[in-house]
Amino acid sequence: QVQLVESGGGLVQPGGSLRLSCAASGFTFSRYAMSWYRQAPGKERELVAGINTGDSTNYADSVKGRFTISRDNWKKTVYLQMNSLKPEDTAVYYCKAFISWDIYYWGKGTLVTVSS
Repeated sequence: QVQLVESGGGLVQPGGSLRLSCAASGFTFSRYAMSWYRQAPGKERELVAGINTGDSTNYADSVKGRFTISRDNWKKTVYLQMNSLKPEDTAVYYCKAFISWDIYYWGKGTLVTVSS
């Protein structure tokens, strides 16, 4: 069965860095686009970054230049490298796999807290 398991969240000071990982299983990882979303308390879930099967990427304006999404098809893992973190980056970060218009999967999320 399909599983997406996020890890790497935690507490970090403003200006610090963190690397999130999403380990996938149960589907042919290399054939599908992957993305990271986040949801802060009291706010809607928003797209942070996406990567397709050809390694083309896109980012939310709020994280451009600071975050980098990448994938390792052999390890079946998608990463989100987060640098120069700000308090407003505090959120639960979710991994998503897009299979088709009506088939997609979500991980359970990992909490990132940016605070001094």
